[in-house]
Amino acid sequence: MKNISKIILFLSVFTFAGQVMATSINQKQQNQRQRIKQGIASGELTIKETKQLVQGQRQLNKMERRAKADGVVTHKERARLQAKAALESRKIAHNKHDRQKRRKARN
Repeated sequence: MKNISKIILFLSVFTFAGQVMATSINQKQQNQRQRIKQGIASGELTIKETKQLVQGQRQLNKMERRAKADGVVTHKERARLQAKAALESRKIAHNKHDRQKRRKARN
């Protein structure tokens, strides 16, 4: 009986950890989308930079779909997703803070 209780506890903790991981990746993606939108609105991102950042977000989404395709996200897949999310975050920060600005429309 004790072994069954331990197994149930282990599985519930493991499931919860998987849900937290999914939430954290999804939250990072949402934050990155907001940062890109803010950069567009403020003129900090050029059209070319925006296209590149959006492409990076698409790649991250594709990686996430592939990782979840079999129903289990392994530690290796999770690490790759987190590394890709971190890379895209650095790209957003770099492009928003470089000296390039989008030209304002002429009236």
